[in-house]
Amino acid sequence: MNLKQLSQMLGLSQTTVSRALNGYPEVNRETRERVLKAVRETGYRPNKAAQRLATGKAGSIGLVMPTSPGNSSDVHFSEFLTGLGEEALRHDFHFVLTPADPNDEVGALRRLAASGNVDALFVNYMRGHDPRLEMLKSLSMPFLVHGRSIGSEPDYPFLDIDNEAAFYDATKLLLQLGHRRFALLNGPIYFDFAIRRKNGMDAALAERGLALDEACVSHTPMTDEQGLLAMERILQMEKDKRPTAVLCSSTVLALGAVRAINQAKLKLGEDISMIAHDDVLTLLKPENFTVPLTTTRSSLRAAGVRIAERLIGEIKHTETFPAQELWKAELIVRASTGVAPA
Repeated sequence: MNLKQLSQMLGLSQTTVSRALNGYPEVNRETRERVLKAVRETGYRPNKAAQRLATGKAGSIGLVMPTSPGNSSDVHFSEFLTGLGEEALRHDFHFVLTPADPNDEVGALRRLAASGNVDALFVNYMRGHDPRLEMLKSLSMPFLVHGRSIGSEPDYPFLDIDNEAAFYDATKLLLQLGHRRFALLNGPIYFDFAIRRKNGMDAALAERGLALDEACVSHTPMTDEQGLLAMERILQMEKDKRPTAVLCSSTVLALGAVRAINQAKLKLGEDISMIAHDDVLTLLKPENFTVPLTTTRSSLRAAGVRIAERLIGEIKHTETFPAQELWKAELIVRASTGVAPA
């Protein structure tokens, strides 16, 4: 069935049907619902090329994926894309995913915007003083940032979690349990979220006159192998200097760190306490660890849904959203945190 046949069946003009399908606000709710019901019943799929000619919209969101030899796949980004995809599917939107050299992300974004194949751009894994921001702000195209860029002017649209507050609150909980020696297994130091999480931890410790020993801090890709290696190194310290509390920037890092703790014959929640950030990964549930993990929790999939919702709403001019959203992570206390050992 084509657009002409669908419009004849409904007794509506092709223009009205097209505008109803593309969310134009001048089409009333009753007509839009009638058109959408017919689409579901007939299995009609709009011709993307014709739709683009009629509306001037590609129906696509553009993403740049940095890639290079030796780069490992990222379970966190996959979870986010699942949420983004769920919402895009609801609106019959596509992704245009462009691989790029990590040193040429600005150029790749500029080329993608100029291609005419996308209506909006999305960027993530923000860095301090991120060079992508100025280029994005110079475009006449909607864009949205997942995260923020510490050191840059905060004049861009974003959705982020309050990473500093999350790790401040987590550290405060451990301080209340009597811990004085801490370790941090963090993501790469150039990422904004890693900088802010360390800042939150430093602020909570400073209130008690304490400071992180840099020998107990690691900044690595967030894999279970890196968590294992970092924790093994930290546990080799003399017992009176060894941390009794550990914060991890991911449950994936925590998975490796817990294995190192078990191999050292230490008891999680007794000899050493741990709090990890939980992105609500489908395949790794903190409550299913042998000792359930205390976590700061914020869903990456929910963030993906929200970002797609905001971008598509802006493209279609159907809804108004706040330019900047800062979500608060939830602190979930489980058995991996206990009173500091004597």
